[in-house]
Amino acid sequence: MDSIAIQGGNRLNGTIPISGAKNSAIKLMAASILTDQPLLLTNMPRLADTKFLGQLLRQFGVEVTERDGADGQETLFHAREITSTFAPYDLVRQMRASFNVLGPLLARTGHAKVSLPGGCTIGARPVDLHLQALTALGAEIELDEGYVTASAPNGLTGAEIEFPFVSVGATEHALLAAVLATGTTVLRRAAREPEIGDLARCLVAMGAKIEGIDTDVLTITGVTALGGTTWSVIPDRIEMGSYAVAAAMAGGEVRLTRSRPGLIEALIARMVEAGVEVIPTEDGVIVRRDPAVRLKAVNVTTEVYPGFATDLQAQFMALMTLAEGESIIHENIFENRFMHAPELMRLGAEISVHAGEARVTGVEALHGAPVMATDLRASVCLVIAGLAARGETTIGRVYHLDRGFERLEEKLSACGADIRRIGGDGHEH
Repeated sequence: MDSIAIQGGNRLNGTIPISGAKNSAIKLMAASILTDQPLLLTNMPRLADTKFLGQLLRQFGVEVTERDGADGQETLFHAREITSTFAPYDLVRQMRASFNVLGPLLARTGHAKVSLPGGCTIGARPVDLHLQALTALGAEIELDEGYVTASAPNGLTGAEIEFPFVSVGATEHALLAAVLATGTTVLRRAAREPEIGDLARCLVAMGAKIEGIDTDVLTITGVTALGGTTWSVIPDRIEMGSYAVAAAMAGGEVRLTRSRPGLIEALIARMVEAGVEVIPTEDGVIVRRDPAVRLKAVNVTTEVYPGFATDLQAQFMALMTLAEGESIIHENIFENRFMHAPELMRLGAEISVHAGEARVTGVEALHGAPVMATDLRASVCLVIAGLAARGETTIGRVYHLDRGFERLEEKLSACGADIRRIGGDGHEH
């Protein structure tokens, strides 16, 4: 199993291009099931998660062609004919979001059998809301031996759906199913994450009728068929935020390109409050900090978009380990999402966790040590901490990183980081 070794203490100076958003790309890939016409996605990230979903789509008969285009990496999806509507556990368990193929398969073919996604290290994340939404649209659903069997032989029918709480996955899933339903669907208390807006706009480009994009009420008027289109995946705001925090943690000056600072306004506001210089540019931001000047402690509370993203909480906690004073971090989105705290403490951080609250007392310096990644965002937080720690930090289980960060070592090395990947055989890659 691969690990990453970092010799801390180098300032970061240079440019990091931001990849397409993982959380948008995988839902756009699922949308390819809805049409027999080609869907070309540009600015496509090459990640473990997109690879897993590509394998699953091929199982349904979708042609998936990865290639280099004029604007970088792109992938062509062509679901001329759906030859299977079965999604086995072995593929779905590798990535929870692949469960969202259920709605498009049902909308396109009238039936599907998809494995439940299984456990998740950062909390239960149940799919009840997904299934309730599909049931409201007229699907008949049975649960048996870990599989969801869904049918709608006469097609799906529009419905009024009010989610009991904001759920990104359920909003996206209902949207993917409703675009081909007969009649009108209204989704209330819909999530407003930028990735949902990206999905909705792509569906509109394919011929869907959707009103209220970027609001918490989406109105979808079903159409009989969707066509193909070419769509550029939005920049990954979590990758952008992670590298912004990395630059602030290590010190120096990093220009983030191919990105949109408006997607991480809540993070930027807290970073500026902590004493980091963040300057907007035409296609991103410049992050600048003199490491000789101590950061100031800042409190954060994770919230649904446009609030502070739960997916940036671990990274910000790493930054606060070196801040002057005490910062309080409230996690309101996922339970059990402080598993990175004990690993940061191995590097010398002072953190106490009680339920959904972490108190971080800043220290003068972190010191390298062996640590273990527990999930995707926790693993990048340990990389960020390692960049500033004195001595060498080795991070195990970095397969988590490969799910959401493209060419991480290459991007950080280009800015002066001393970071290398060590294979399970002990050799550097």
